[in-house]
Amino acid sequence: MTETNNNNDQESPPTPLQQAYFLLRKYKLVEGLVNLQDSSDQSFNESAVQKQNLTELQDFLDQLHPADIANVLEALPLEDRLLIWGMIKTDRDGEVLLETSDAVRASLITDMGTQELVAATEYLDADEIADLAPDLPQEVMDDVFRSLPMEEREQLRAAMSYPEDSVGALMDFDVITIREDVRLEVVLRYLRRLDEMPDHTDQLFVVDRNEQLKGVLLINRLIVSDPDILVAEVMTNEMIKLRPNDIAQQAANAFERYDLVSASVVDENNKLLGRVTVNVVIDFIRETAENEALNLAGLNEEEDLFAPILKSVKNRWGWLAINLVTAFIASRVIGLFEDSIEKLVALAALMPIIAGIGGNSGNQTITMIVRALALDQINTSSAWKLITKEVGVSIVNGLLWGTVVGLFTFAIYQNAELGLVMTLAMTLNLLLAALLGVIIPLTLRKLGRDPALGSSVMITAVTDSGGFFIFLGLATFFLL
Repeated sequence: MTETNNNNDQESPPTPLQQAYFLLRKYKLVEGLVNLQDSSDQSFNESAVQKQNLTELQDFLDQLHPADIANVLEALPLEDRLLIWGMIKTDRDGEVLLETSDAVRASLITDMGTQELVAATEYLDADEIADLAPDLPQEVMDDVFRSLPMEEREQLRAAMSYPEDSVGALMDFDVITIREDVRLEVVLRYLRRLDEMPDHTDQLFVVDRNEQLKGVLLINRLIVSDPDILVAEVMTNEMIKLRPNDIAQQAANAFERYDLVSASVVDENNKLLGRVTVNVVIDFIRETAENEALNLAGLNEEEDLFAPILKSVKNRWGWLAINLVTAFIASRVIGLFEDSIEKLVALAALMPIIAGIGGNSGNQTITMIVRALALDQINTSSAWKLITKEVGVSIVNGLLWGTVVGLFTFAIYQNAELGLVMTLAMTLNLLLAALLGVIIPLTLRKLGRDPALGSSVMITAVTDSGGFFIFLGLATFFLL
């Protein structure tokens, strides 16, 4: 069975990234050999071998999905990245830029001229251009505005007017609208005249002459219903309506809860503005999760793996400075009990256990609270109940695992009082970690800051200093 699995692993096709590595390495290998030859050989190799390698690499890139190209670009050093980027066709540049991370996108845009950037946006919809707008130079955006038809220009202005974390920022203007007083046969003829339907079209939006939303006609109902009946007879009024200023996370929750493929976006007068589709929501959820992971680690933004050293330093220095300060505080806490540690050396070996367990427990609590805040599951009335619950969990865990650690301590050092100190210190530090694990993200949220921003760094720093102080203080009081 094991041999079969191993054979299957060996026979699995290479990923697009692995293929790109192979073709790029082959090109660069020949280039390195060419540089060792004289000029005539170099001319021969460049005209024959290298052209063949470049053609093979170009054909491979032309067949890749924009998301796969973005993945390749993000995994390459800057020099190789720009080589590959230069081989991407202009009509695909915009799609690839949309798929790359912010940091890698910035490096690609820096390498492009104004005309190249304007040309890249020609193949994008207004909502997609709005996604790129924050990264594009102002002169590029001015040229883009002038190049768009009036209708798309107004759509772009509308898309850029909404906050980044709002439904309006996720909205797609590419919708199909119909009237309720036409027969299904007319709707089918209309759809057949289209070159293609918008992606993720699972329903058509029924509007009146003032573009006010009356209902939706599901595609599966359209296909199986009698073509001679009116839209009004098969459309449904039960639908999810979103507002452009709604929080994007609320829309994401609705898509998850109701298994939506698309949802309408209307204004306060029920006028249809656009729609939100599941692919955009999935991208939003992924980006939100990545940002929360970075914030918990104390990073300000997603970092290019191959970014310049100084740029990476700037992205990381803030919380490292805070860590340095808290480390000095922890060292001074230990310094207060130097005499105790000298008299009972076992304290030096045991105190990292208390701090480590406290930090781990605090991070568990913070992760749960940040997730609950993101899903809008916590309000003012439930906060105190949540704190009470977490305190109860920490007391039970502290007594349970504190007892286990205390027994091990007694078994090793044959000191019952030291084992008791370990149990009490473990319980108190877990209690501290639970309280701060709830209070820190709730306080950040109250102050209008991202609750994930550095919470993990802060909780670890506090539980380290607090754990040292609690353990060494109890040891000094009971043992010395």
